[in-house]
Amino acid sequence: MPVIDTQRNSKMVLGEVYFWTDTVKDWKHLLRDKYKTIIIDTWRELVFRRLIDIYGFVIMPNHLHVIWEMLCKNGKEMPYASFNKQTSHLIIKDLKANHPKVLPYFRVDEPEREFRVWKRDPLAIRMGYQKIVDQKLKYTHYNPLHERWKLVEKPELYHWSSAKFYETGIDDFGFLTHYRERFG
Repeated sequence: MPVIDTQRNSKMVLGEVYFWTDTVKDWKHLLRDKYKTIIIDTWRELVFRRLIDIYGFVIMPNHLHVIWEMLCKNGKEMPYASFNKQTSHLIIKDLKANHPKVLPYFRVDEPEREFRVWKRDPLAIRMGYQKIVDQKLKYTHYNPLHERWKLVEKPELYHWSSAKFYETGIDDFGFLTHYRERFG
């Protein structure tokens, strides 16, 4: 029986592969190229530190999908928490310096923070079966072609995705692992 297990991120466990969706607060179209670069750089750092493996992804204007595995904790926290913390910090820092009129859209009334970039409780779906990974990877790569977006005509033409890697074998980001290395 295939393993498909929808869980909130707080229940993600080390050594399992997840399809993870992170959404910008209020679905705002915040993720311009410079913020997509922050996301890529953060993932690259976590991969190089051997905290995560990334098997596929797409970064859209207001959300992202990533198929990844948490390999070990970053101190006391899970790598997905480190990812959200680092990207939020850098994006808020840039908004304060360069886009102060946009900043109020991300203000929150929470005791632990003044601003929030990512919506609470990203969706995490545990995948322990290659067929499910195939389906989620196809969904991920075809996201930019969706009628709502129409960003490109073929998945491999969208820069902010792993589709080119799976089509050509070229990893422009330097951190991708082919999921068949994990699932055989």
